[in-house]
Amino acid sequence: MIKKWWIGLPLALACVGGGTYLWVSRPLELPLTQITRGPAVEAVYAAGSIEPTVTLPVASKVMGRLTAVLAQEGDAVRKGQVLAKMEAGDLQSAVDEAQARERLAQAQFARTKELVQQHFLAPVELDRVRSDLEAAQASVKRTQALRDVLTLVAPADGTVLRRDGEVGQVLTAGQVLMTLSCCAPLRATVDVDEEDIGRVHKGQAVVLRADALPGRTLKGQVQDITPKGDPVSRSYRVRIQLDKTEGLMAGMTVEANLIVTQREQAWLIPSTAVQKDTVWVVREGRAQKQAVRIGIAGTSKTEILSGLNPDTPVIVQPPADLSEGRAVRGLKK
Repeated sequence: MIKKWWIGLPLALACVGGGTYLWVSRPLELPLTQITRGPAVEAVYAAGSIEPTVTLPVASKVMGRLTAVLAQEGDAVRKGQVLAKMEAGDLQSAVDEAQARERLAQAQFARTKELVQQHFLAPVELDRVRSDLEAAQASVKRTQALRDVLTLVAPADGTVLRRDGEVGQVLTAGQVLMTLSCCAPLRATVDVDEEDIGRVHKGQAVVLRADALPGRTLKGQVQDITPKGDPVSRSYRVRIQLDKTEGLMAGMTVEANLIVTQREQAWLIPSTAVQKDTVWVVREGRAQKQAVRIGIAGTSKTEILSGLNPDTPVIVQPPADLSEGRAVRGLKK
């Protein structure tokens, strides 16, 4: 029994070793691809929002209580249209008093003029009452101007973007009650990292997407670049002129790709196939490393400038333990 056991042990080990060799040397089934033609785009990514090109704040010049709000958010308004009114209070009384003095001065001027013509008074007396009349008229204009400050009107044609006040609220001098958009279409404003701002220039093509408009691509051009960056966020503000603004609203968030380089007929492979400056190819059923020269690298596709034959199969996602000479065959779909 002992002799037979020692004879059988080498045979068992040989069987195990042979099976292990066959298992290790079996062809790996891996997804393969070939280099293809397509567009390669190098872009600077930035995020931002849609905003009006021109905004007009409507603010109170004096302190007062809001008595009427005559325009709401989203309303289109015309230049000079009354948007809100504030409590006149003592200012209206001052206007009434000034107008009463003006009427008295006009009556005195008319009587004095008639008496001078009849030679009952000297001409110098007419000059005095004329001066009183002009002073009364100026007082009326001044008090009316102060009262009119309490009537807030639209400075230009536009749309009410925001309203910050309710009837009965006391507004302080300079407090903005409404904000209007005016005079120009919407634009996009994005923040570009300081490391990328050197690759951004006026007139540069931009492709944008908004979460509020799924499936829609927006196009535009760089319009302005702020000359001073934000030292906290380490970014520069870039304003983008949009080709079309239908469906967009102020405040919508956008993601922008500022196009640096674009080639329509580039040689491309999946980015997962590239490991630094090499790819894994399959020749005669065996895996081999192949040095390549990389062009534009994207998240999904990478441009190959040279080093790869269009007919050579490329391993899409090489395993970390893949070794040269390992048998490989394409994964069955």
